[in-house]
Amino acid sequence: MKGDLFSSEHMVQPATAPGMTVENAKCIRYAVNGEMLARQGAMIAYRGNLQFERKGQGVGGMLKRAVTGEGLPLMVVRGQGEAWFAHEAQNCFVVEIDPGDEFTVNGRNVLCFDASLSYAIKTVKGSGIAGGGLFNSVFTGQGKLGLVCEGNPLVIPVSPQYPVFVDTDAVVGWSAHLQTSLHRSQSIGSMLRGGSGEAVQLMLQGEGFVVVRPSEETPQKAQQH
Repeated sequence: MKGDLFSSEHMVQPATAPGMTVENAKCIRYAVNGEMLARQGAMIAYRGNLQFERKGQGVGGMLKRAVTGEGLPLMVVRGQGEAWFAHEAQNCFVVEIDPGDEFTVNGRNVLCFDASLSYAIKTVKGSGIAGGGLFNSVFTGQGKLGLVCEGNPLVIPVSPQYPVFVDTDAVVGWSAHLQTSLHRSQSIGSMLRGGSGEAVQLMLQGEGFVVVRPSEETPQKAQQH
């Protein structure tokens, strides 16, 4: 058979090294040689001798979503082979975490990660007044973290002179050492819609960066995830 579908742009080539790589804008490939973790239901294809095991539903097996406090179930992938991961055709990115780094990320944006990384569910400091607080997962250690994002994310530098305010439904993650607090402001959009005019943003201060996606989480989307 011939055609654009079978061009090198779409044809999968053998992995050259173990670990995580971006296969294309919507998919991450993981050459497994041992163990790795991924969100349940994210595997779209695999080859080789791999086993997929549901990770325990306790705190250690869940990644908290912001605001809702719901969990994102994880699975462990073991063996030797290759697996491809994706989620709703969202854009995929790889973050390399080095010793001493701390990256806090919204559970809904996690696709897969190296077993060498540690993660802990933590309440975002200063967010206790919003529906029980915001929950994020803080990743530490050394390894790669695969993320998904609706659209192309914005990476905004944060400096002591210029704190950054982000919509709590649009934030993907940030440098964990930044100071966080909730900021209430008047929203022109909500006033035009007949709302109270009050909106809440997450304020980040210090030295680092924040990652924001170009869309907001709506109640309908939250129920689908």
